[in-house]
Amino acid sequence: MPNTPALVGEGMSAVSPNKNISSSESAVIEKIFNSFGKCEIVPENLMNAVTAVSGSSPAYVFMMIEAMADAAVMGGMPRSQAYTFAAQAVMGSAKMVLETGKHPGELKDMVCSPAGTTIDAVAALESEGFRYAMIKAMAACMEKSKKLG
Repeated sequence: MPNTPALVGEGMSAVSPNKNISSSESAVIEKIFNSFGKCEIVPENLMNAVTAVSGSSPAYVFMMIEAMADAAVMGGMPRSQAYTFAAQAVMGSAKMVLETGKHPGELKDMVCSPAGTTIDAVAALESEGFRYAMIKAMAACMEKSKKLG
């Protein structure tokens, strides 16, 4: 199961080979899926979670980028430039998670200076239920995925 970022060579795919697939066949399947991003083997019972965390999540990220750009436009930035800044910030942040191996909370804390602008923004997101909304959305996605499966 790939996701739409596969269109730009950055997909995240999950494969769940069963007992009828040999290890050499599984290796070929992984090689194919890794050719347009990254691939991991997951047990079949995690496919609903995969749907929420990578299959549907590009939509969540696109919404966040759009909202970030809208705010930058409110601040006077041209829209096309706002999309570039927002998208690059998301891509760079994701790369930091993948390449540093640091916990996302630790990386967040590295950006939040005491009494700074970022911690105020984080507090505003938390007061609006940012994490809860994300978790609830993904739980809804998983629930629907179970019903469809």
